[in-house]
Amino acid sequence: MNLAAALEPAHLELARNPLPVELPGDVRTRITHCREFVLDVSGSGRAIYGVTTGFGPLVEFAGRADGAGQSDNTILHHIVGHGGLMPPAIARAAVLARLFSLAQGRSGVSEHVVEALIAMLGTEFAPAVPRLGSVGASGDLQPLAYVAHALRGNGNAFFRGQLMPAEQALAEAGLRKLELDGRDALALVNGISVTAAALGLAVAQANRSHRTAELLSALMTDILGCGREFTSVELLAAFGHPDVADTGAAIRTWLEGSRPSGERPLQEAYSIRCAPQLIGAAGTSVRHAEVVVRRDLNGVSDNPLFFPETKEVVHGGNFFGQPSAFAADQLNVALVQLGNLAERQLDLLVDPQRTNGLPPMLSPQPGKHHALQGVQLCTTATVAAMRRAAAPASVQSLPTNLHNQDVVPFGTQAAFTALDQAGLLRYLHAGLAIGLRQAVHVGARRPQAPKLREVFDRIAGEVPPIVEDRPLDTALGATADLLDTIVSEVEGVR
Repeated sequence: MNLAAALEPAHLELARNPLPVELPGDVRTRITHCREFVLDVSGSGRAIYGVTTGFGPLVEFAGRADGAGQSDNTILHHIVGHGGLMPPAIARAAVLARLFSLAQGRSGVSEHVVEALIAMLGTEFAPAVPRLGSVGASGDLQPLAYVAHALRGNGNAFFRGQLMPAEQALAEAGLRKLELDGRDALALVNGISVTAAALGLAVAQANRSHRTAELLSALMTDILGCGREFTSVELLAAFGHPDVADTGAAIRTWLEGSRPSGERPLQEAYSIRCAPQLIGAAGTSVRHAEVVVRRDLNGVSDNPLFFPETKEVVHGGNFFGQPSAFAADQLNVALVQLGNLAERQLDLLVDPQRTNGLPPMLSPQPGKHHALQGVQLCTTATVAAMRRAAAPASVQSLPTNLHNQDVVPFGTQAAFTALDQAGLLRYLHAGLAIGLRQAVHVGARRPQAPKLREVFDRIAGEVPPIVEDRPLDTALGATADLLDTIVSEVEGVR
């Protein structure tokens, strides 16, 4: 990966494994040039937030005189987070996002800080970062402070997935403790890189889940022998929403070679007939979130910013994660509605009154065996959990920090909720896929469309038919992984 290129949401997933990052000469030059400007200005006696001053509402007081002490001031009072630890993949994605922000050459960090982040990403080291503590206003102060804390050899960290003291993890990874001055430390913590990482990872999965919803809707249409009129080009064009038309086109492409059975109602239930409108609208929200997070990943979230070319030090609020907070909340709602659709499609599939007589719960021996009954119960519970988490975080502003932070966006919480919802949706889709596989086993037709027949065979190869009741939890996880793989392979289905 090259620091001169654009950082995409999907790139964040690469950080779960050791990731080589290239620091081109022109990027190194602008980082060095900005750093020299910071040193010149700070040596002139000019007040610079976080370099010569205290932090937050204590900005009116002088900071520590020495750089190491100022670094301690920045980091240590933020080591108060709690809740479960972020998975190492998310913490590493946040480091990648922070690295790209610092590489823009507006933060005034030392070159060795950038090199240390690059070195860390090349190993299996990950800071141990509590999930709760950021209001997303002065950036993700507390979680990013834990990143800096671990890189300095304090607190805890992961190495090869094992939690241990950070000093030990650094040694096992072959990394040196990071030394910071006040500006370095503030630049590391004063941005929305955790928010951007969580939202970017949510967007990457949401893109796959959006395509999975199209695939499973097409597979259900084929297996049940439904008519295809609801995907009509003219019908969807008249609706006027391009993403809806695109979803209709994707479903039509999957269905090529399939013919209706002629045994279905003139108008299907909305969970089939309105699938293009619902999935397409969700796609619009996913696309919007992707645009927003891409801007976050390639912008500079810090304060102050330094402009050597004009000799300016500009204090402002680029650490205020309102765009990502709004986008994450909108994405959250879209993911919940995709979950509602999957739950209703499964409900239709297990109901003999709406499947032309397939057995209840798709059981080959109703009463003796229960087939999809447990899966449906889990699906219902999962949708309920998703709905409960759908309240927007971006309007929960609470003043804090002696009213220095008198409005806050809570983008970090919004982004983590969206990421959680994307994970839950995978299992709803997996349950529906297992249901479609079982439906064929108990009497529904095999898919007629060649593309769908191939997909069905891959699902059937992963999940044997339910002849007698058995645990399906492992099968759900494996099927979720398989669906992600399938839609990634056929991303160009449109």
